[in-house]
Amino acid sequence: MRVLGAGDNVADRYLHQAMLYPGGNALNVAVFAARLGARTGYLGVLGDDAAGRHILRVLQAEHVDTSLTRVVHGPNATADVELRGNDRVFLRSDRTTALFELDDAQLAAMADYDVVHSGYAGSLLPRVPEIAERARVSFDFGSRFELAEAEPYLTHLHLASFSGSHLGEPEARALVRRILDAGAEYALVTLGSRGALLGSSAGIRYQQADRVNARDTLGAGDAFIAGVLVGLGAGRDIRSTLVAASAQAAQVCQVNGAFERGIPFDADAVRAEHAPDDNSKDDQKAVRA
Repeated sequence: MRVLGAGDNVADRYLHQAMLYPGGNALNVAVFAARLGARTGYLGVLGDDAAGRHILRVLQAEHVDTSLTRVVHGPNATADVELRGNDRVFLRSDRTTALFELDDAQLAAMADYDVVHSGYAGSLLPRVPEIAERARVSFDFGSRFELAEAEPYLTHLHLASFSGSHLGEPEARALVRRILDAGAEYALVTLGSRGALLGSSAGIRYQQADRVNARDTLGAGDAFIAGVLVGLGAGRDIRSTLVAASAQAAQVCQVNGAFERGIPFDADAVRAEHAPDDNSKDDQKAVRA
């Protein structure tokens, strides 16, 4: 099976650890699918700074084909993360470098893959109908997507995924049914520590989450998506596909970052970027006055 992750990547900068980890929904799915035995590639844009160079090396080390990966001059996309108590807080992100317009050559190259996966953090949603003419398409809409905005694209999708940890089970099941009614072949709603629902024409199946001492849940949903894609592509039954996907997600929860591979960075310099300077404080006082 061949899986292409197309779209976003990011360098997750953990300020509390002073460590930088490769990440991003499309990139993560490519890596996790490769670890499950699929032949994978990543189509996206990296910066040529230390973060971008590290991510490129990691993709190659994880046996992800980078022939469709473009490197441009400038900083890689980043997301800054701080740990406050037991909560992971995203302070700021800059994904500018990772956003791109799909050209005709890239679109044609997608035909070499069985499944193309993309997600909400990228810029490829409007191109889903065209991509679906060349390969099966998987798309992760995340947790903040309005279903009305997603519905025109669902009929083109092999797998439509939503994060539903904020939903009760009746609401999550209703969401699965709406996704299927709109035309998606498979509908996945992950529920965080409560497991996941996967719907198809055969019905809706529930998979409970594996119980682990979670260190970091970043990337767990992406791992679950990769497990479902590889299982379905290999022709496995739904039950064994879900069990394997849950195990993969649980493993991810026990490492830092989406899949480790971290390098140190200057966290103090990044914190200084977040701190307002003296002039901005004076401006804020003037506004309040």
